[in-house]
Amino acid sequence: RYLQENGFSHTAFVFGHESDVTRTAVDPNNVPPGSLITFIQKGLQYLELEANLDAGDGISEGDFKMLAPEELLVHDIDQLQQLVRERKDEDRDKRRDKKDGRERDKSKVDGAAAAAAPATAAPSAPPTAMDTDDLEVPPASVLTLNGHDSEVYVVAWSPNEPLLASGSGDSTARIWNLGPGSNYSKSTVLSHDVKASKDVTTLDWNPDGALVATGSYDGLARIWSKDGKLKQTLNRHTGPIFALKWNKKGDALLSGSVDKTAIVWDAKSGEPRQIFEFHTAPTLDVDWRNNTSFASCSSDKLIHVCKLGESSPIKTFQGHADEVNAIKWDPSGRLLASCSDDKTVKIWSLASDKPVQDFRDHEREIYTIRWSPTGSGSANPGMPLLLASASFDKTVRLGGAE
Repeated sequence: RYLQENGFSHTAFVFGHESDVTRTAVDPNNVPPGSLITFIQKGLQYLELEANLDAGDGISEGDFKMLAPEELLVHDIDQLQQLVRERKDEDRDKRRDKKDGRERDKSKVDGAAAAAAPATAAPSAPPTAMDTDDLEVPPASVLTLNGHDSEVYVVAWSPNEPLLASGSGDSTARIWNLGPGSNYSKSTVLSHDVKASKDVTTLDWNPDGALVATGSYDGLARIWSKDGKLKQTLNRHTGPIFALKWNKKGDALLSGSVDKTAIVWDAKSGEPRQIFEFHTAPTLDVDWRNNTSFASCSSDKLIHVCKLGESSPIKTFQGHADEVNAIKWDPSGRLLASCSDDKTVKIWSLASDKPVQDFRDHEREIYTIRWSPTGSGSANPGMPLLLASASFDKTVRLGGAE
């Protein structure tokens, strides 16, 4: 109820779906206002207390160590206890360093005297690339585009012009002209004119860059001209749209929604060509294989490969142990990559029911994957095909497809 009253209808839906809270016999009218916040605060305080207790005798040794809310939310209890131990060790080291300060000062004086004598030691080896710091881009080289009033969820470049589209939680998408001599402080605003469920979370340019499609939490897909005019409103989904993709020909648009369906739309008429109702849980991502076939993935842990005109999937991949967050065909359309909350990345082929590659190196959930623009079907066919994956474990990993 708290989430719904504050306009977070999608979050409320996901929370109710995954926690089964909607199946309980609790009357929402009997729940006091602010109960959710109270439970979260008490939970964080309990975790902080538990992290400071010794695992053996339940006694906290040394000073109580405060933990940041972010740390309490993203780490399990073993990791939190390790953080507390490390911080207590750091405090002991600081006290020891302070006690030995005079000895270190004397050592520095002696070292300075020794430095005046001729050096006899061999110079140290230069640092390797792994020893150097990350390259930081100076602020003067960064262009900031201001205009959105809420979180920006997605950006996409036009394929043919220096135009950048962005989608935000402020119920707008914006098109920024970044060509030479342009006024970067101004943008073309695509107003979605919605009150609740206002987030614009997915967008995609058509192949010639004349049109951009947007999808939002109100369940509507919209097609706009590059100068900001609304051309079509696609109204058939009954839940938020999570994914939206044009086919390479540019005559069809593919969308995936929380309503468990994927829809192929006629881009000219704005009418559905076919509605695919194969998933049993929210459709999280979709991706075209060619102009008539595509793949979809879902919270139901399945991946379906579908084709226009077919009444059932031409292939179903089953192997993930948790919801599948994203899918992506390689440049040739021969291999399909998927990533999941089960911490794995898998590569599938239509010629096999089992994954041809199964990467298990990540330690937390994986939410995005991208193929390199190399290998068969790309502009760089002589270079090896690689797959990049990014995870909540703070790492990006690269794997070979073959």
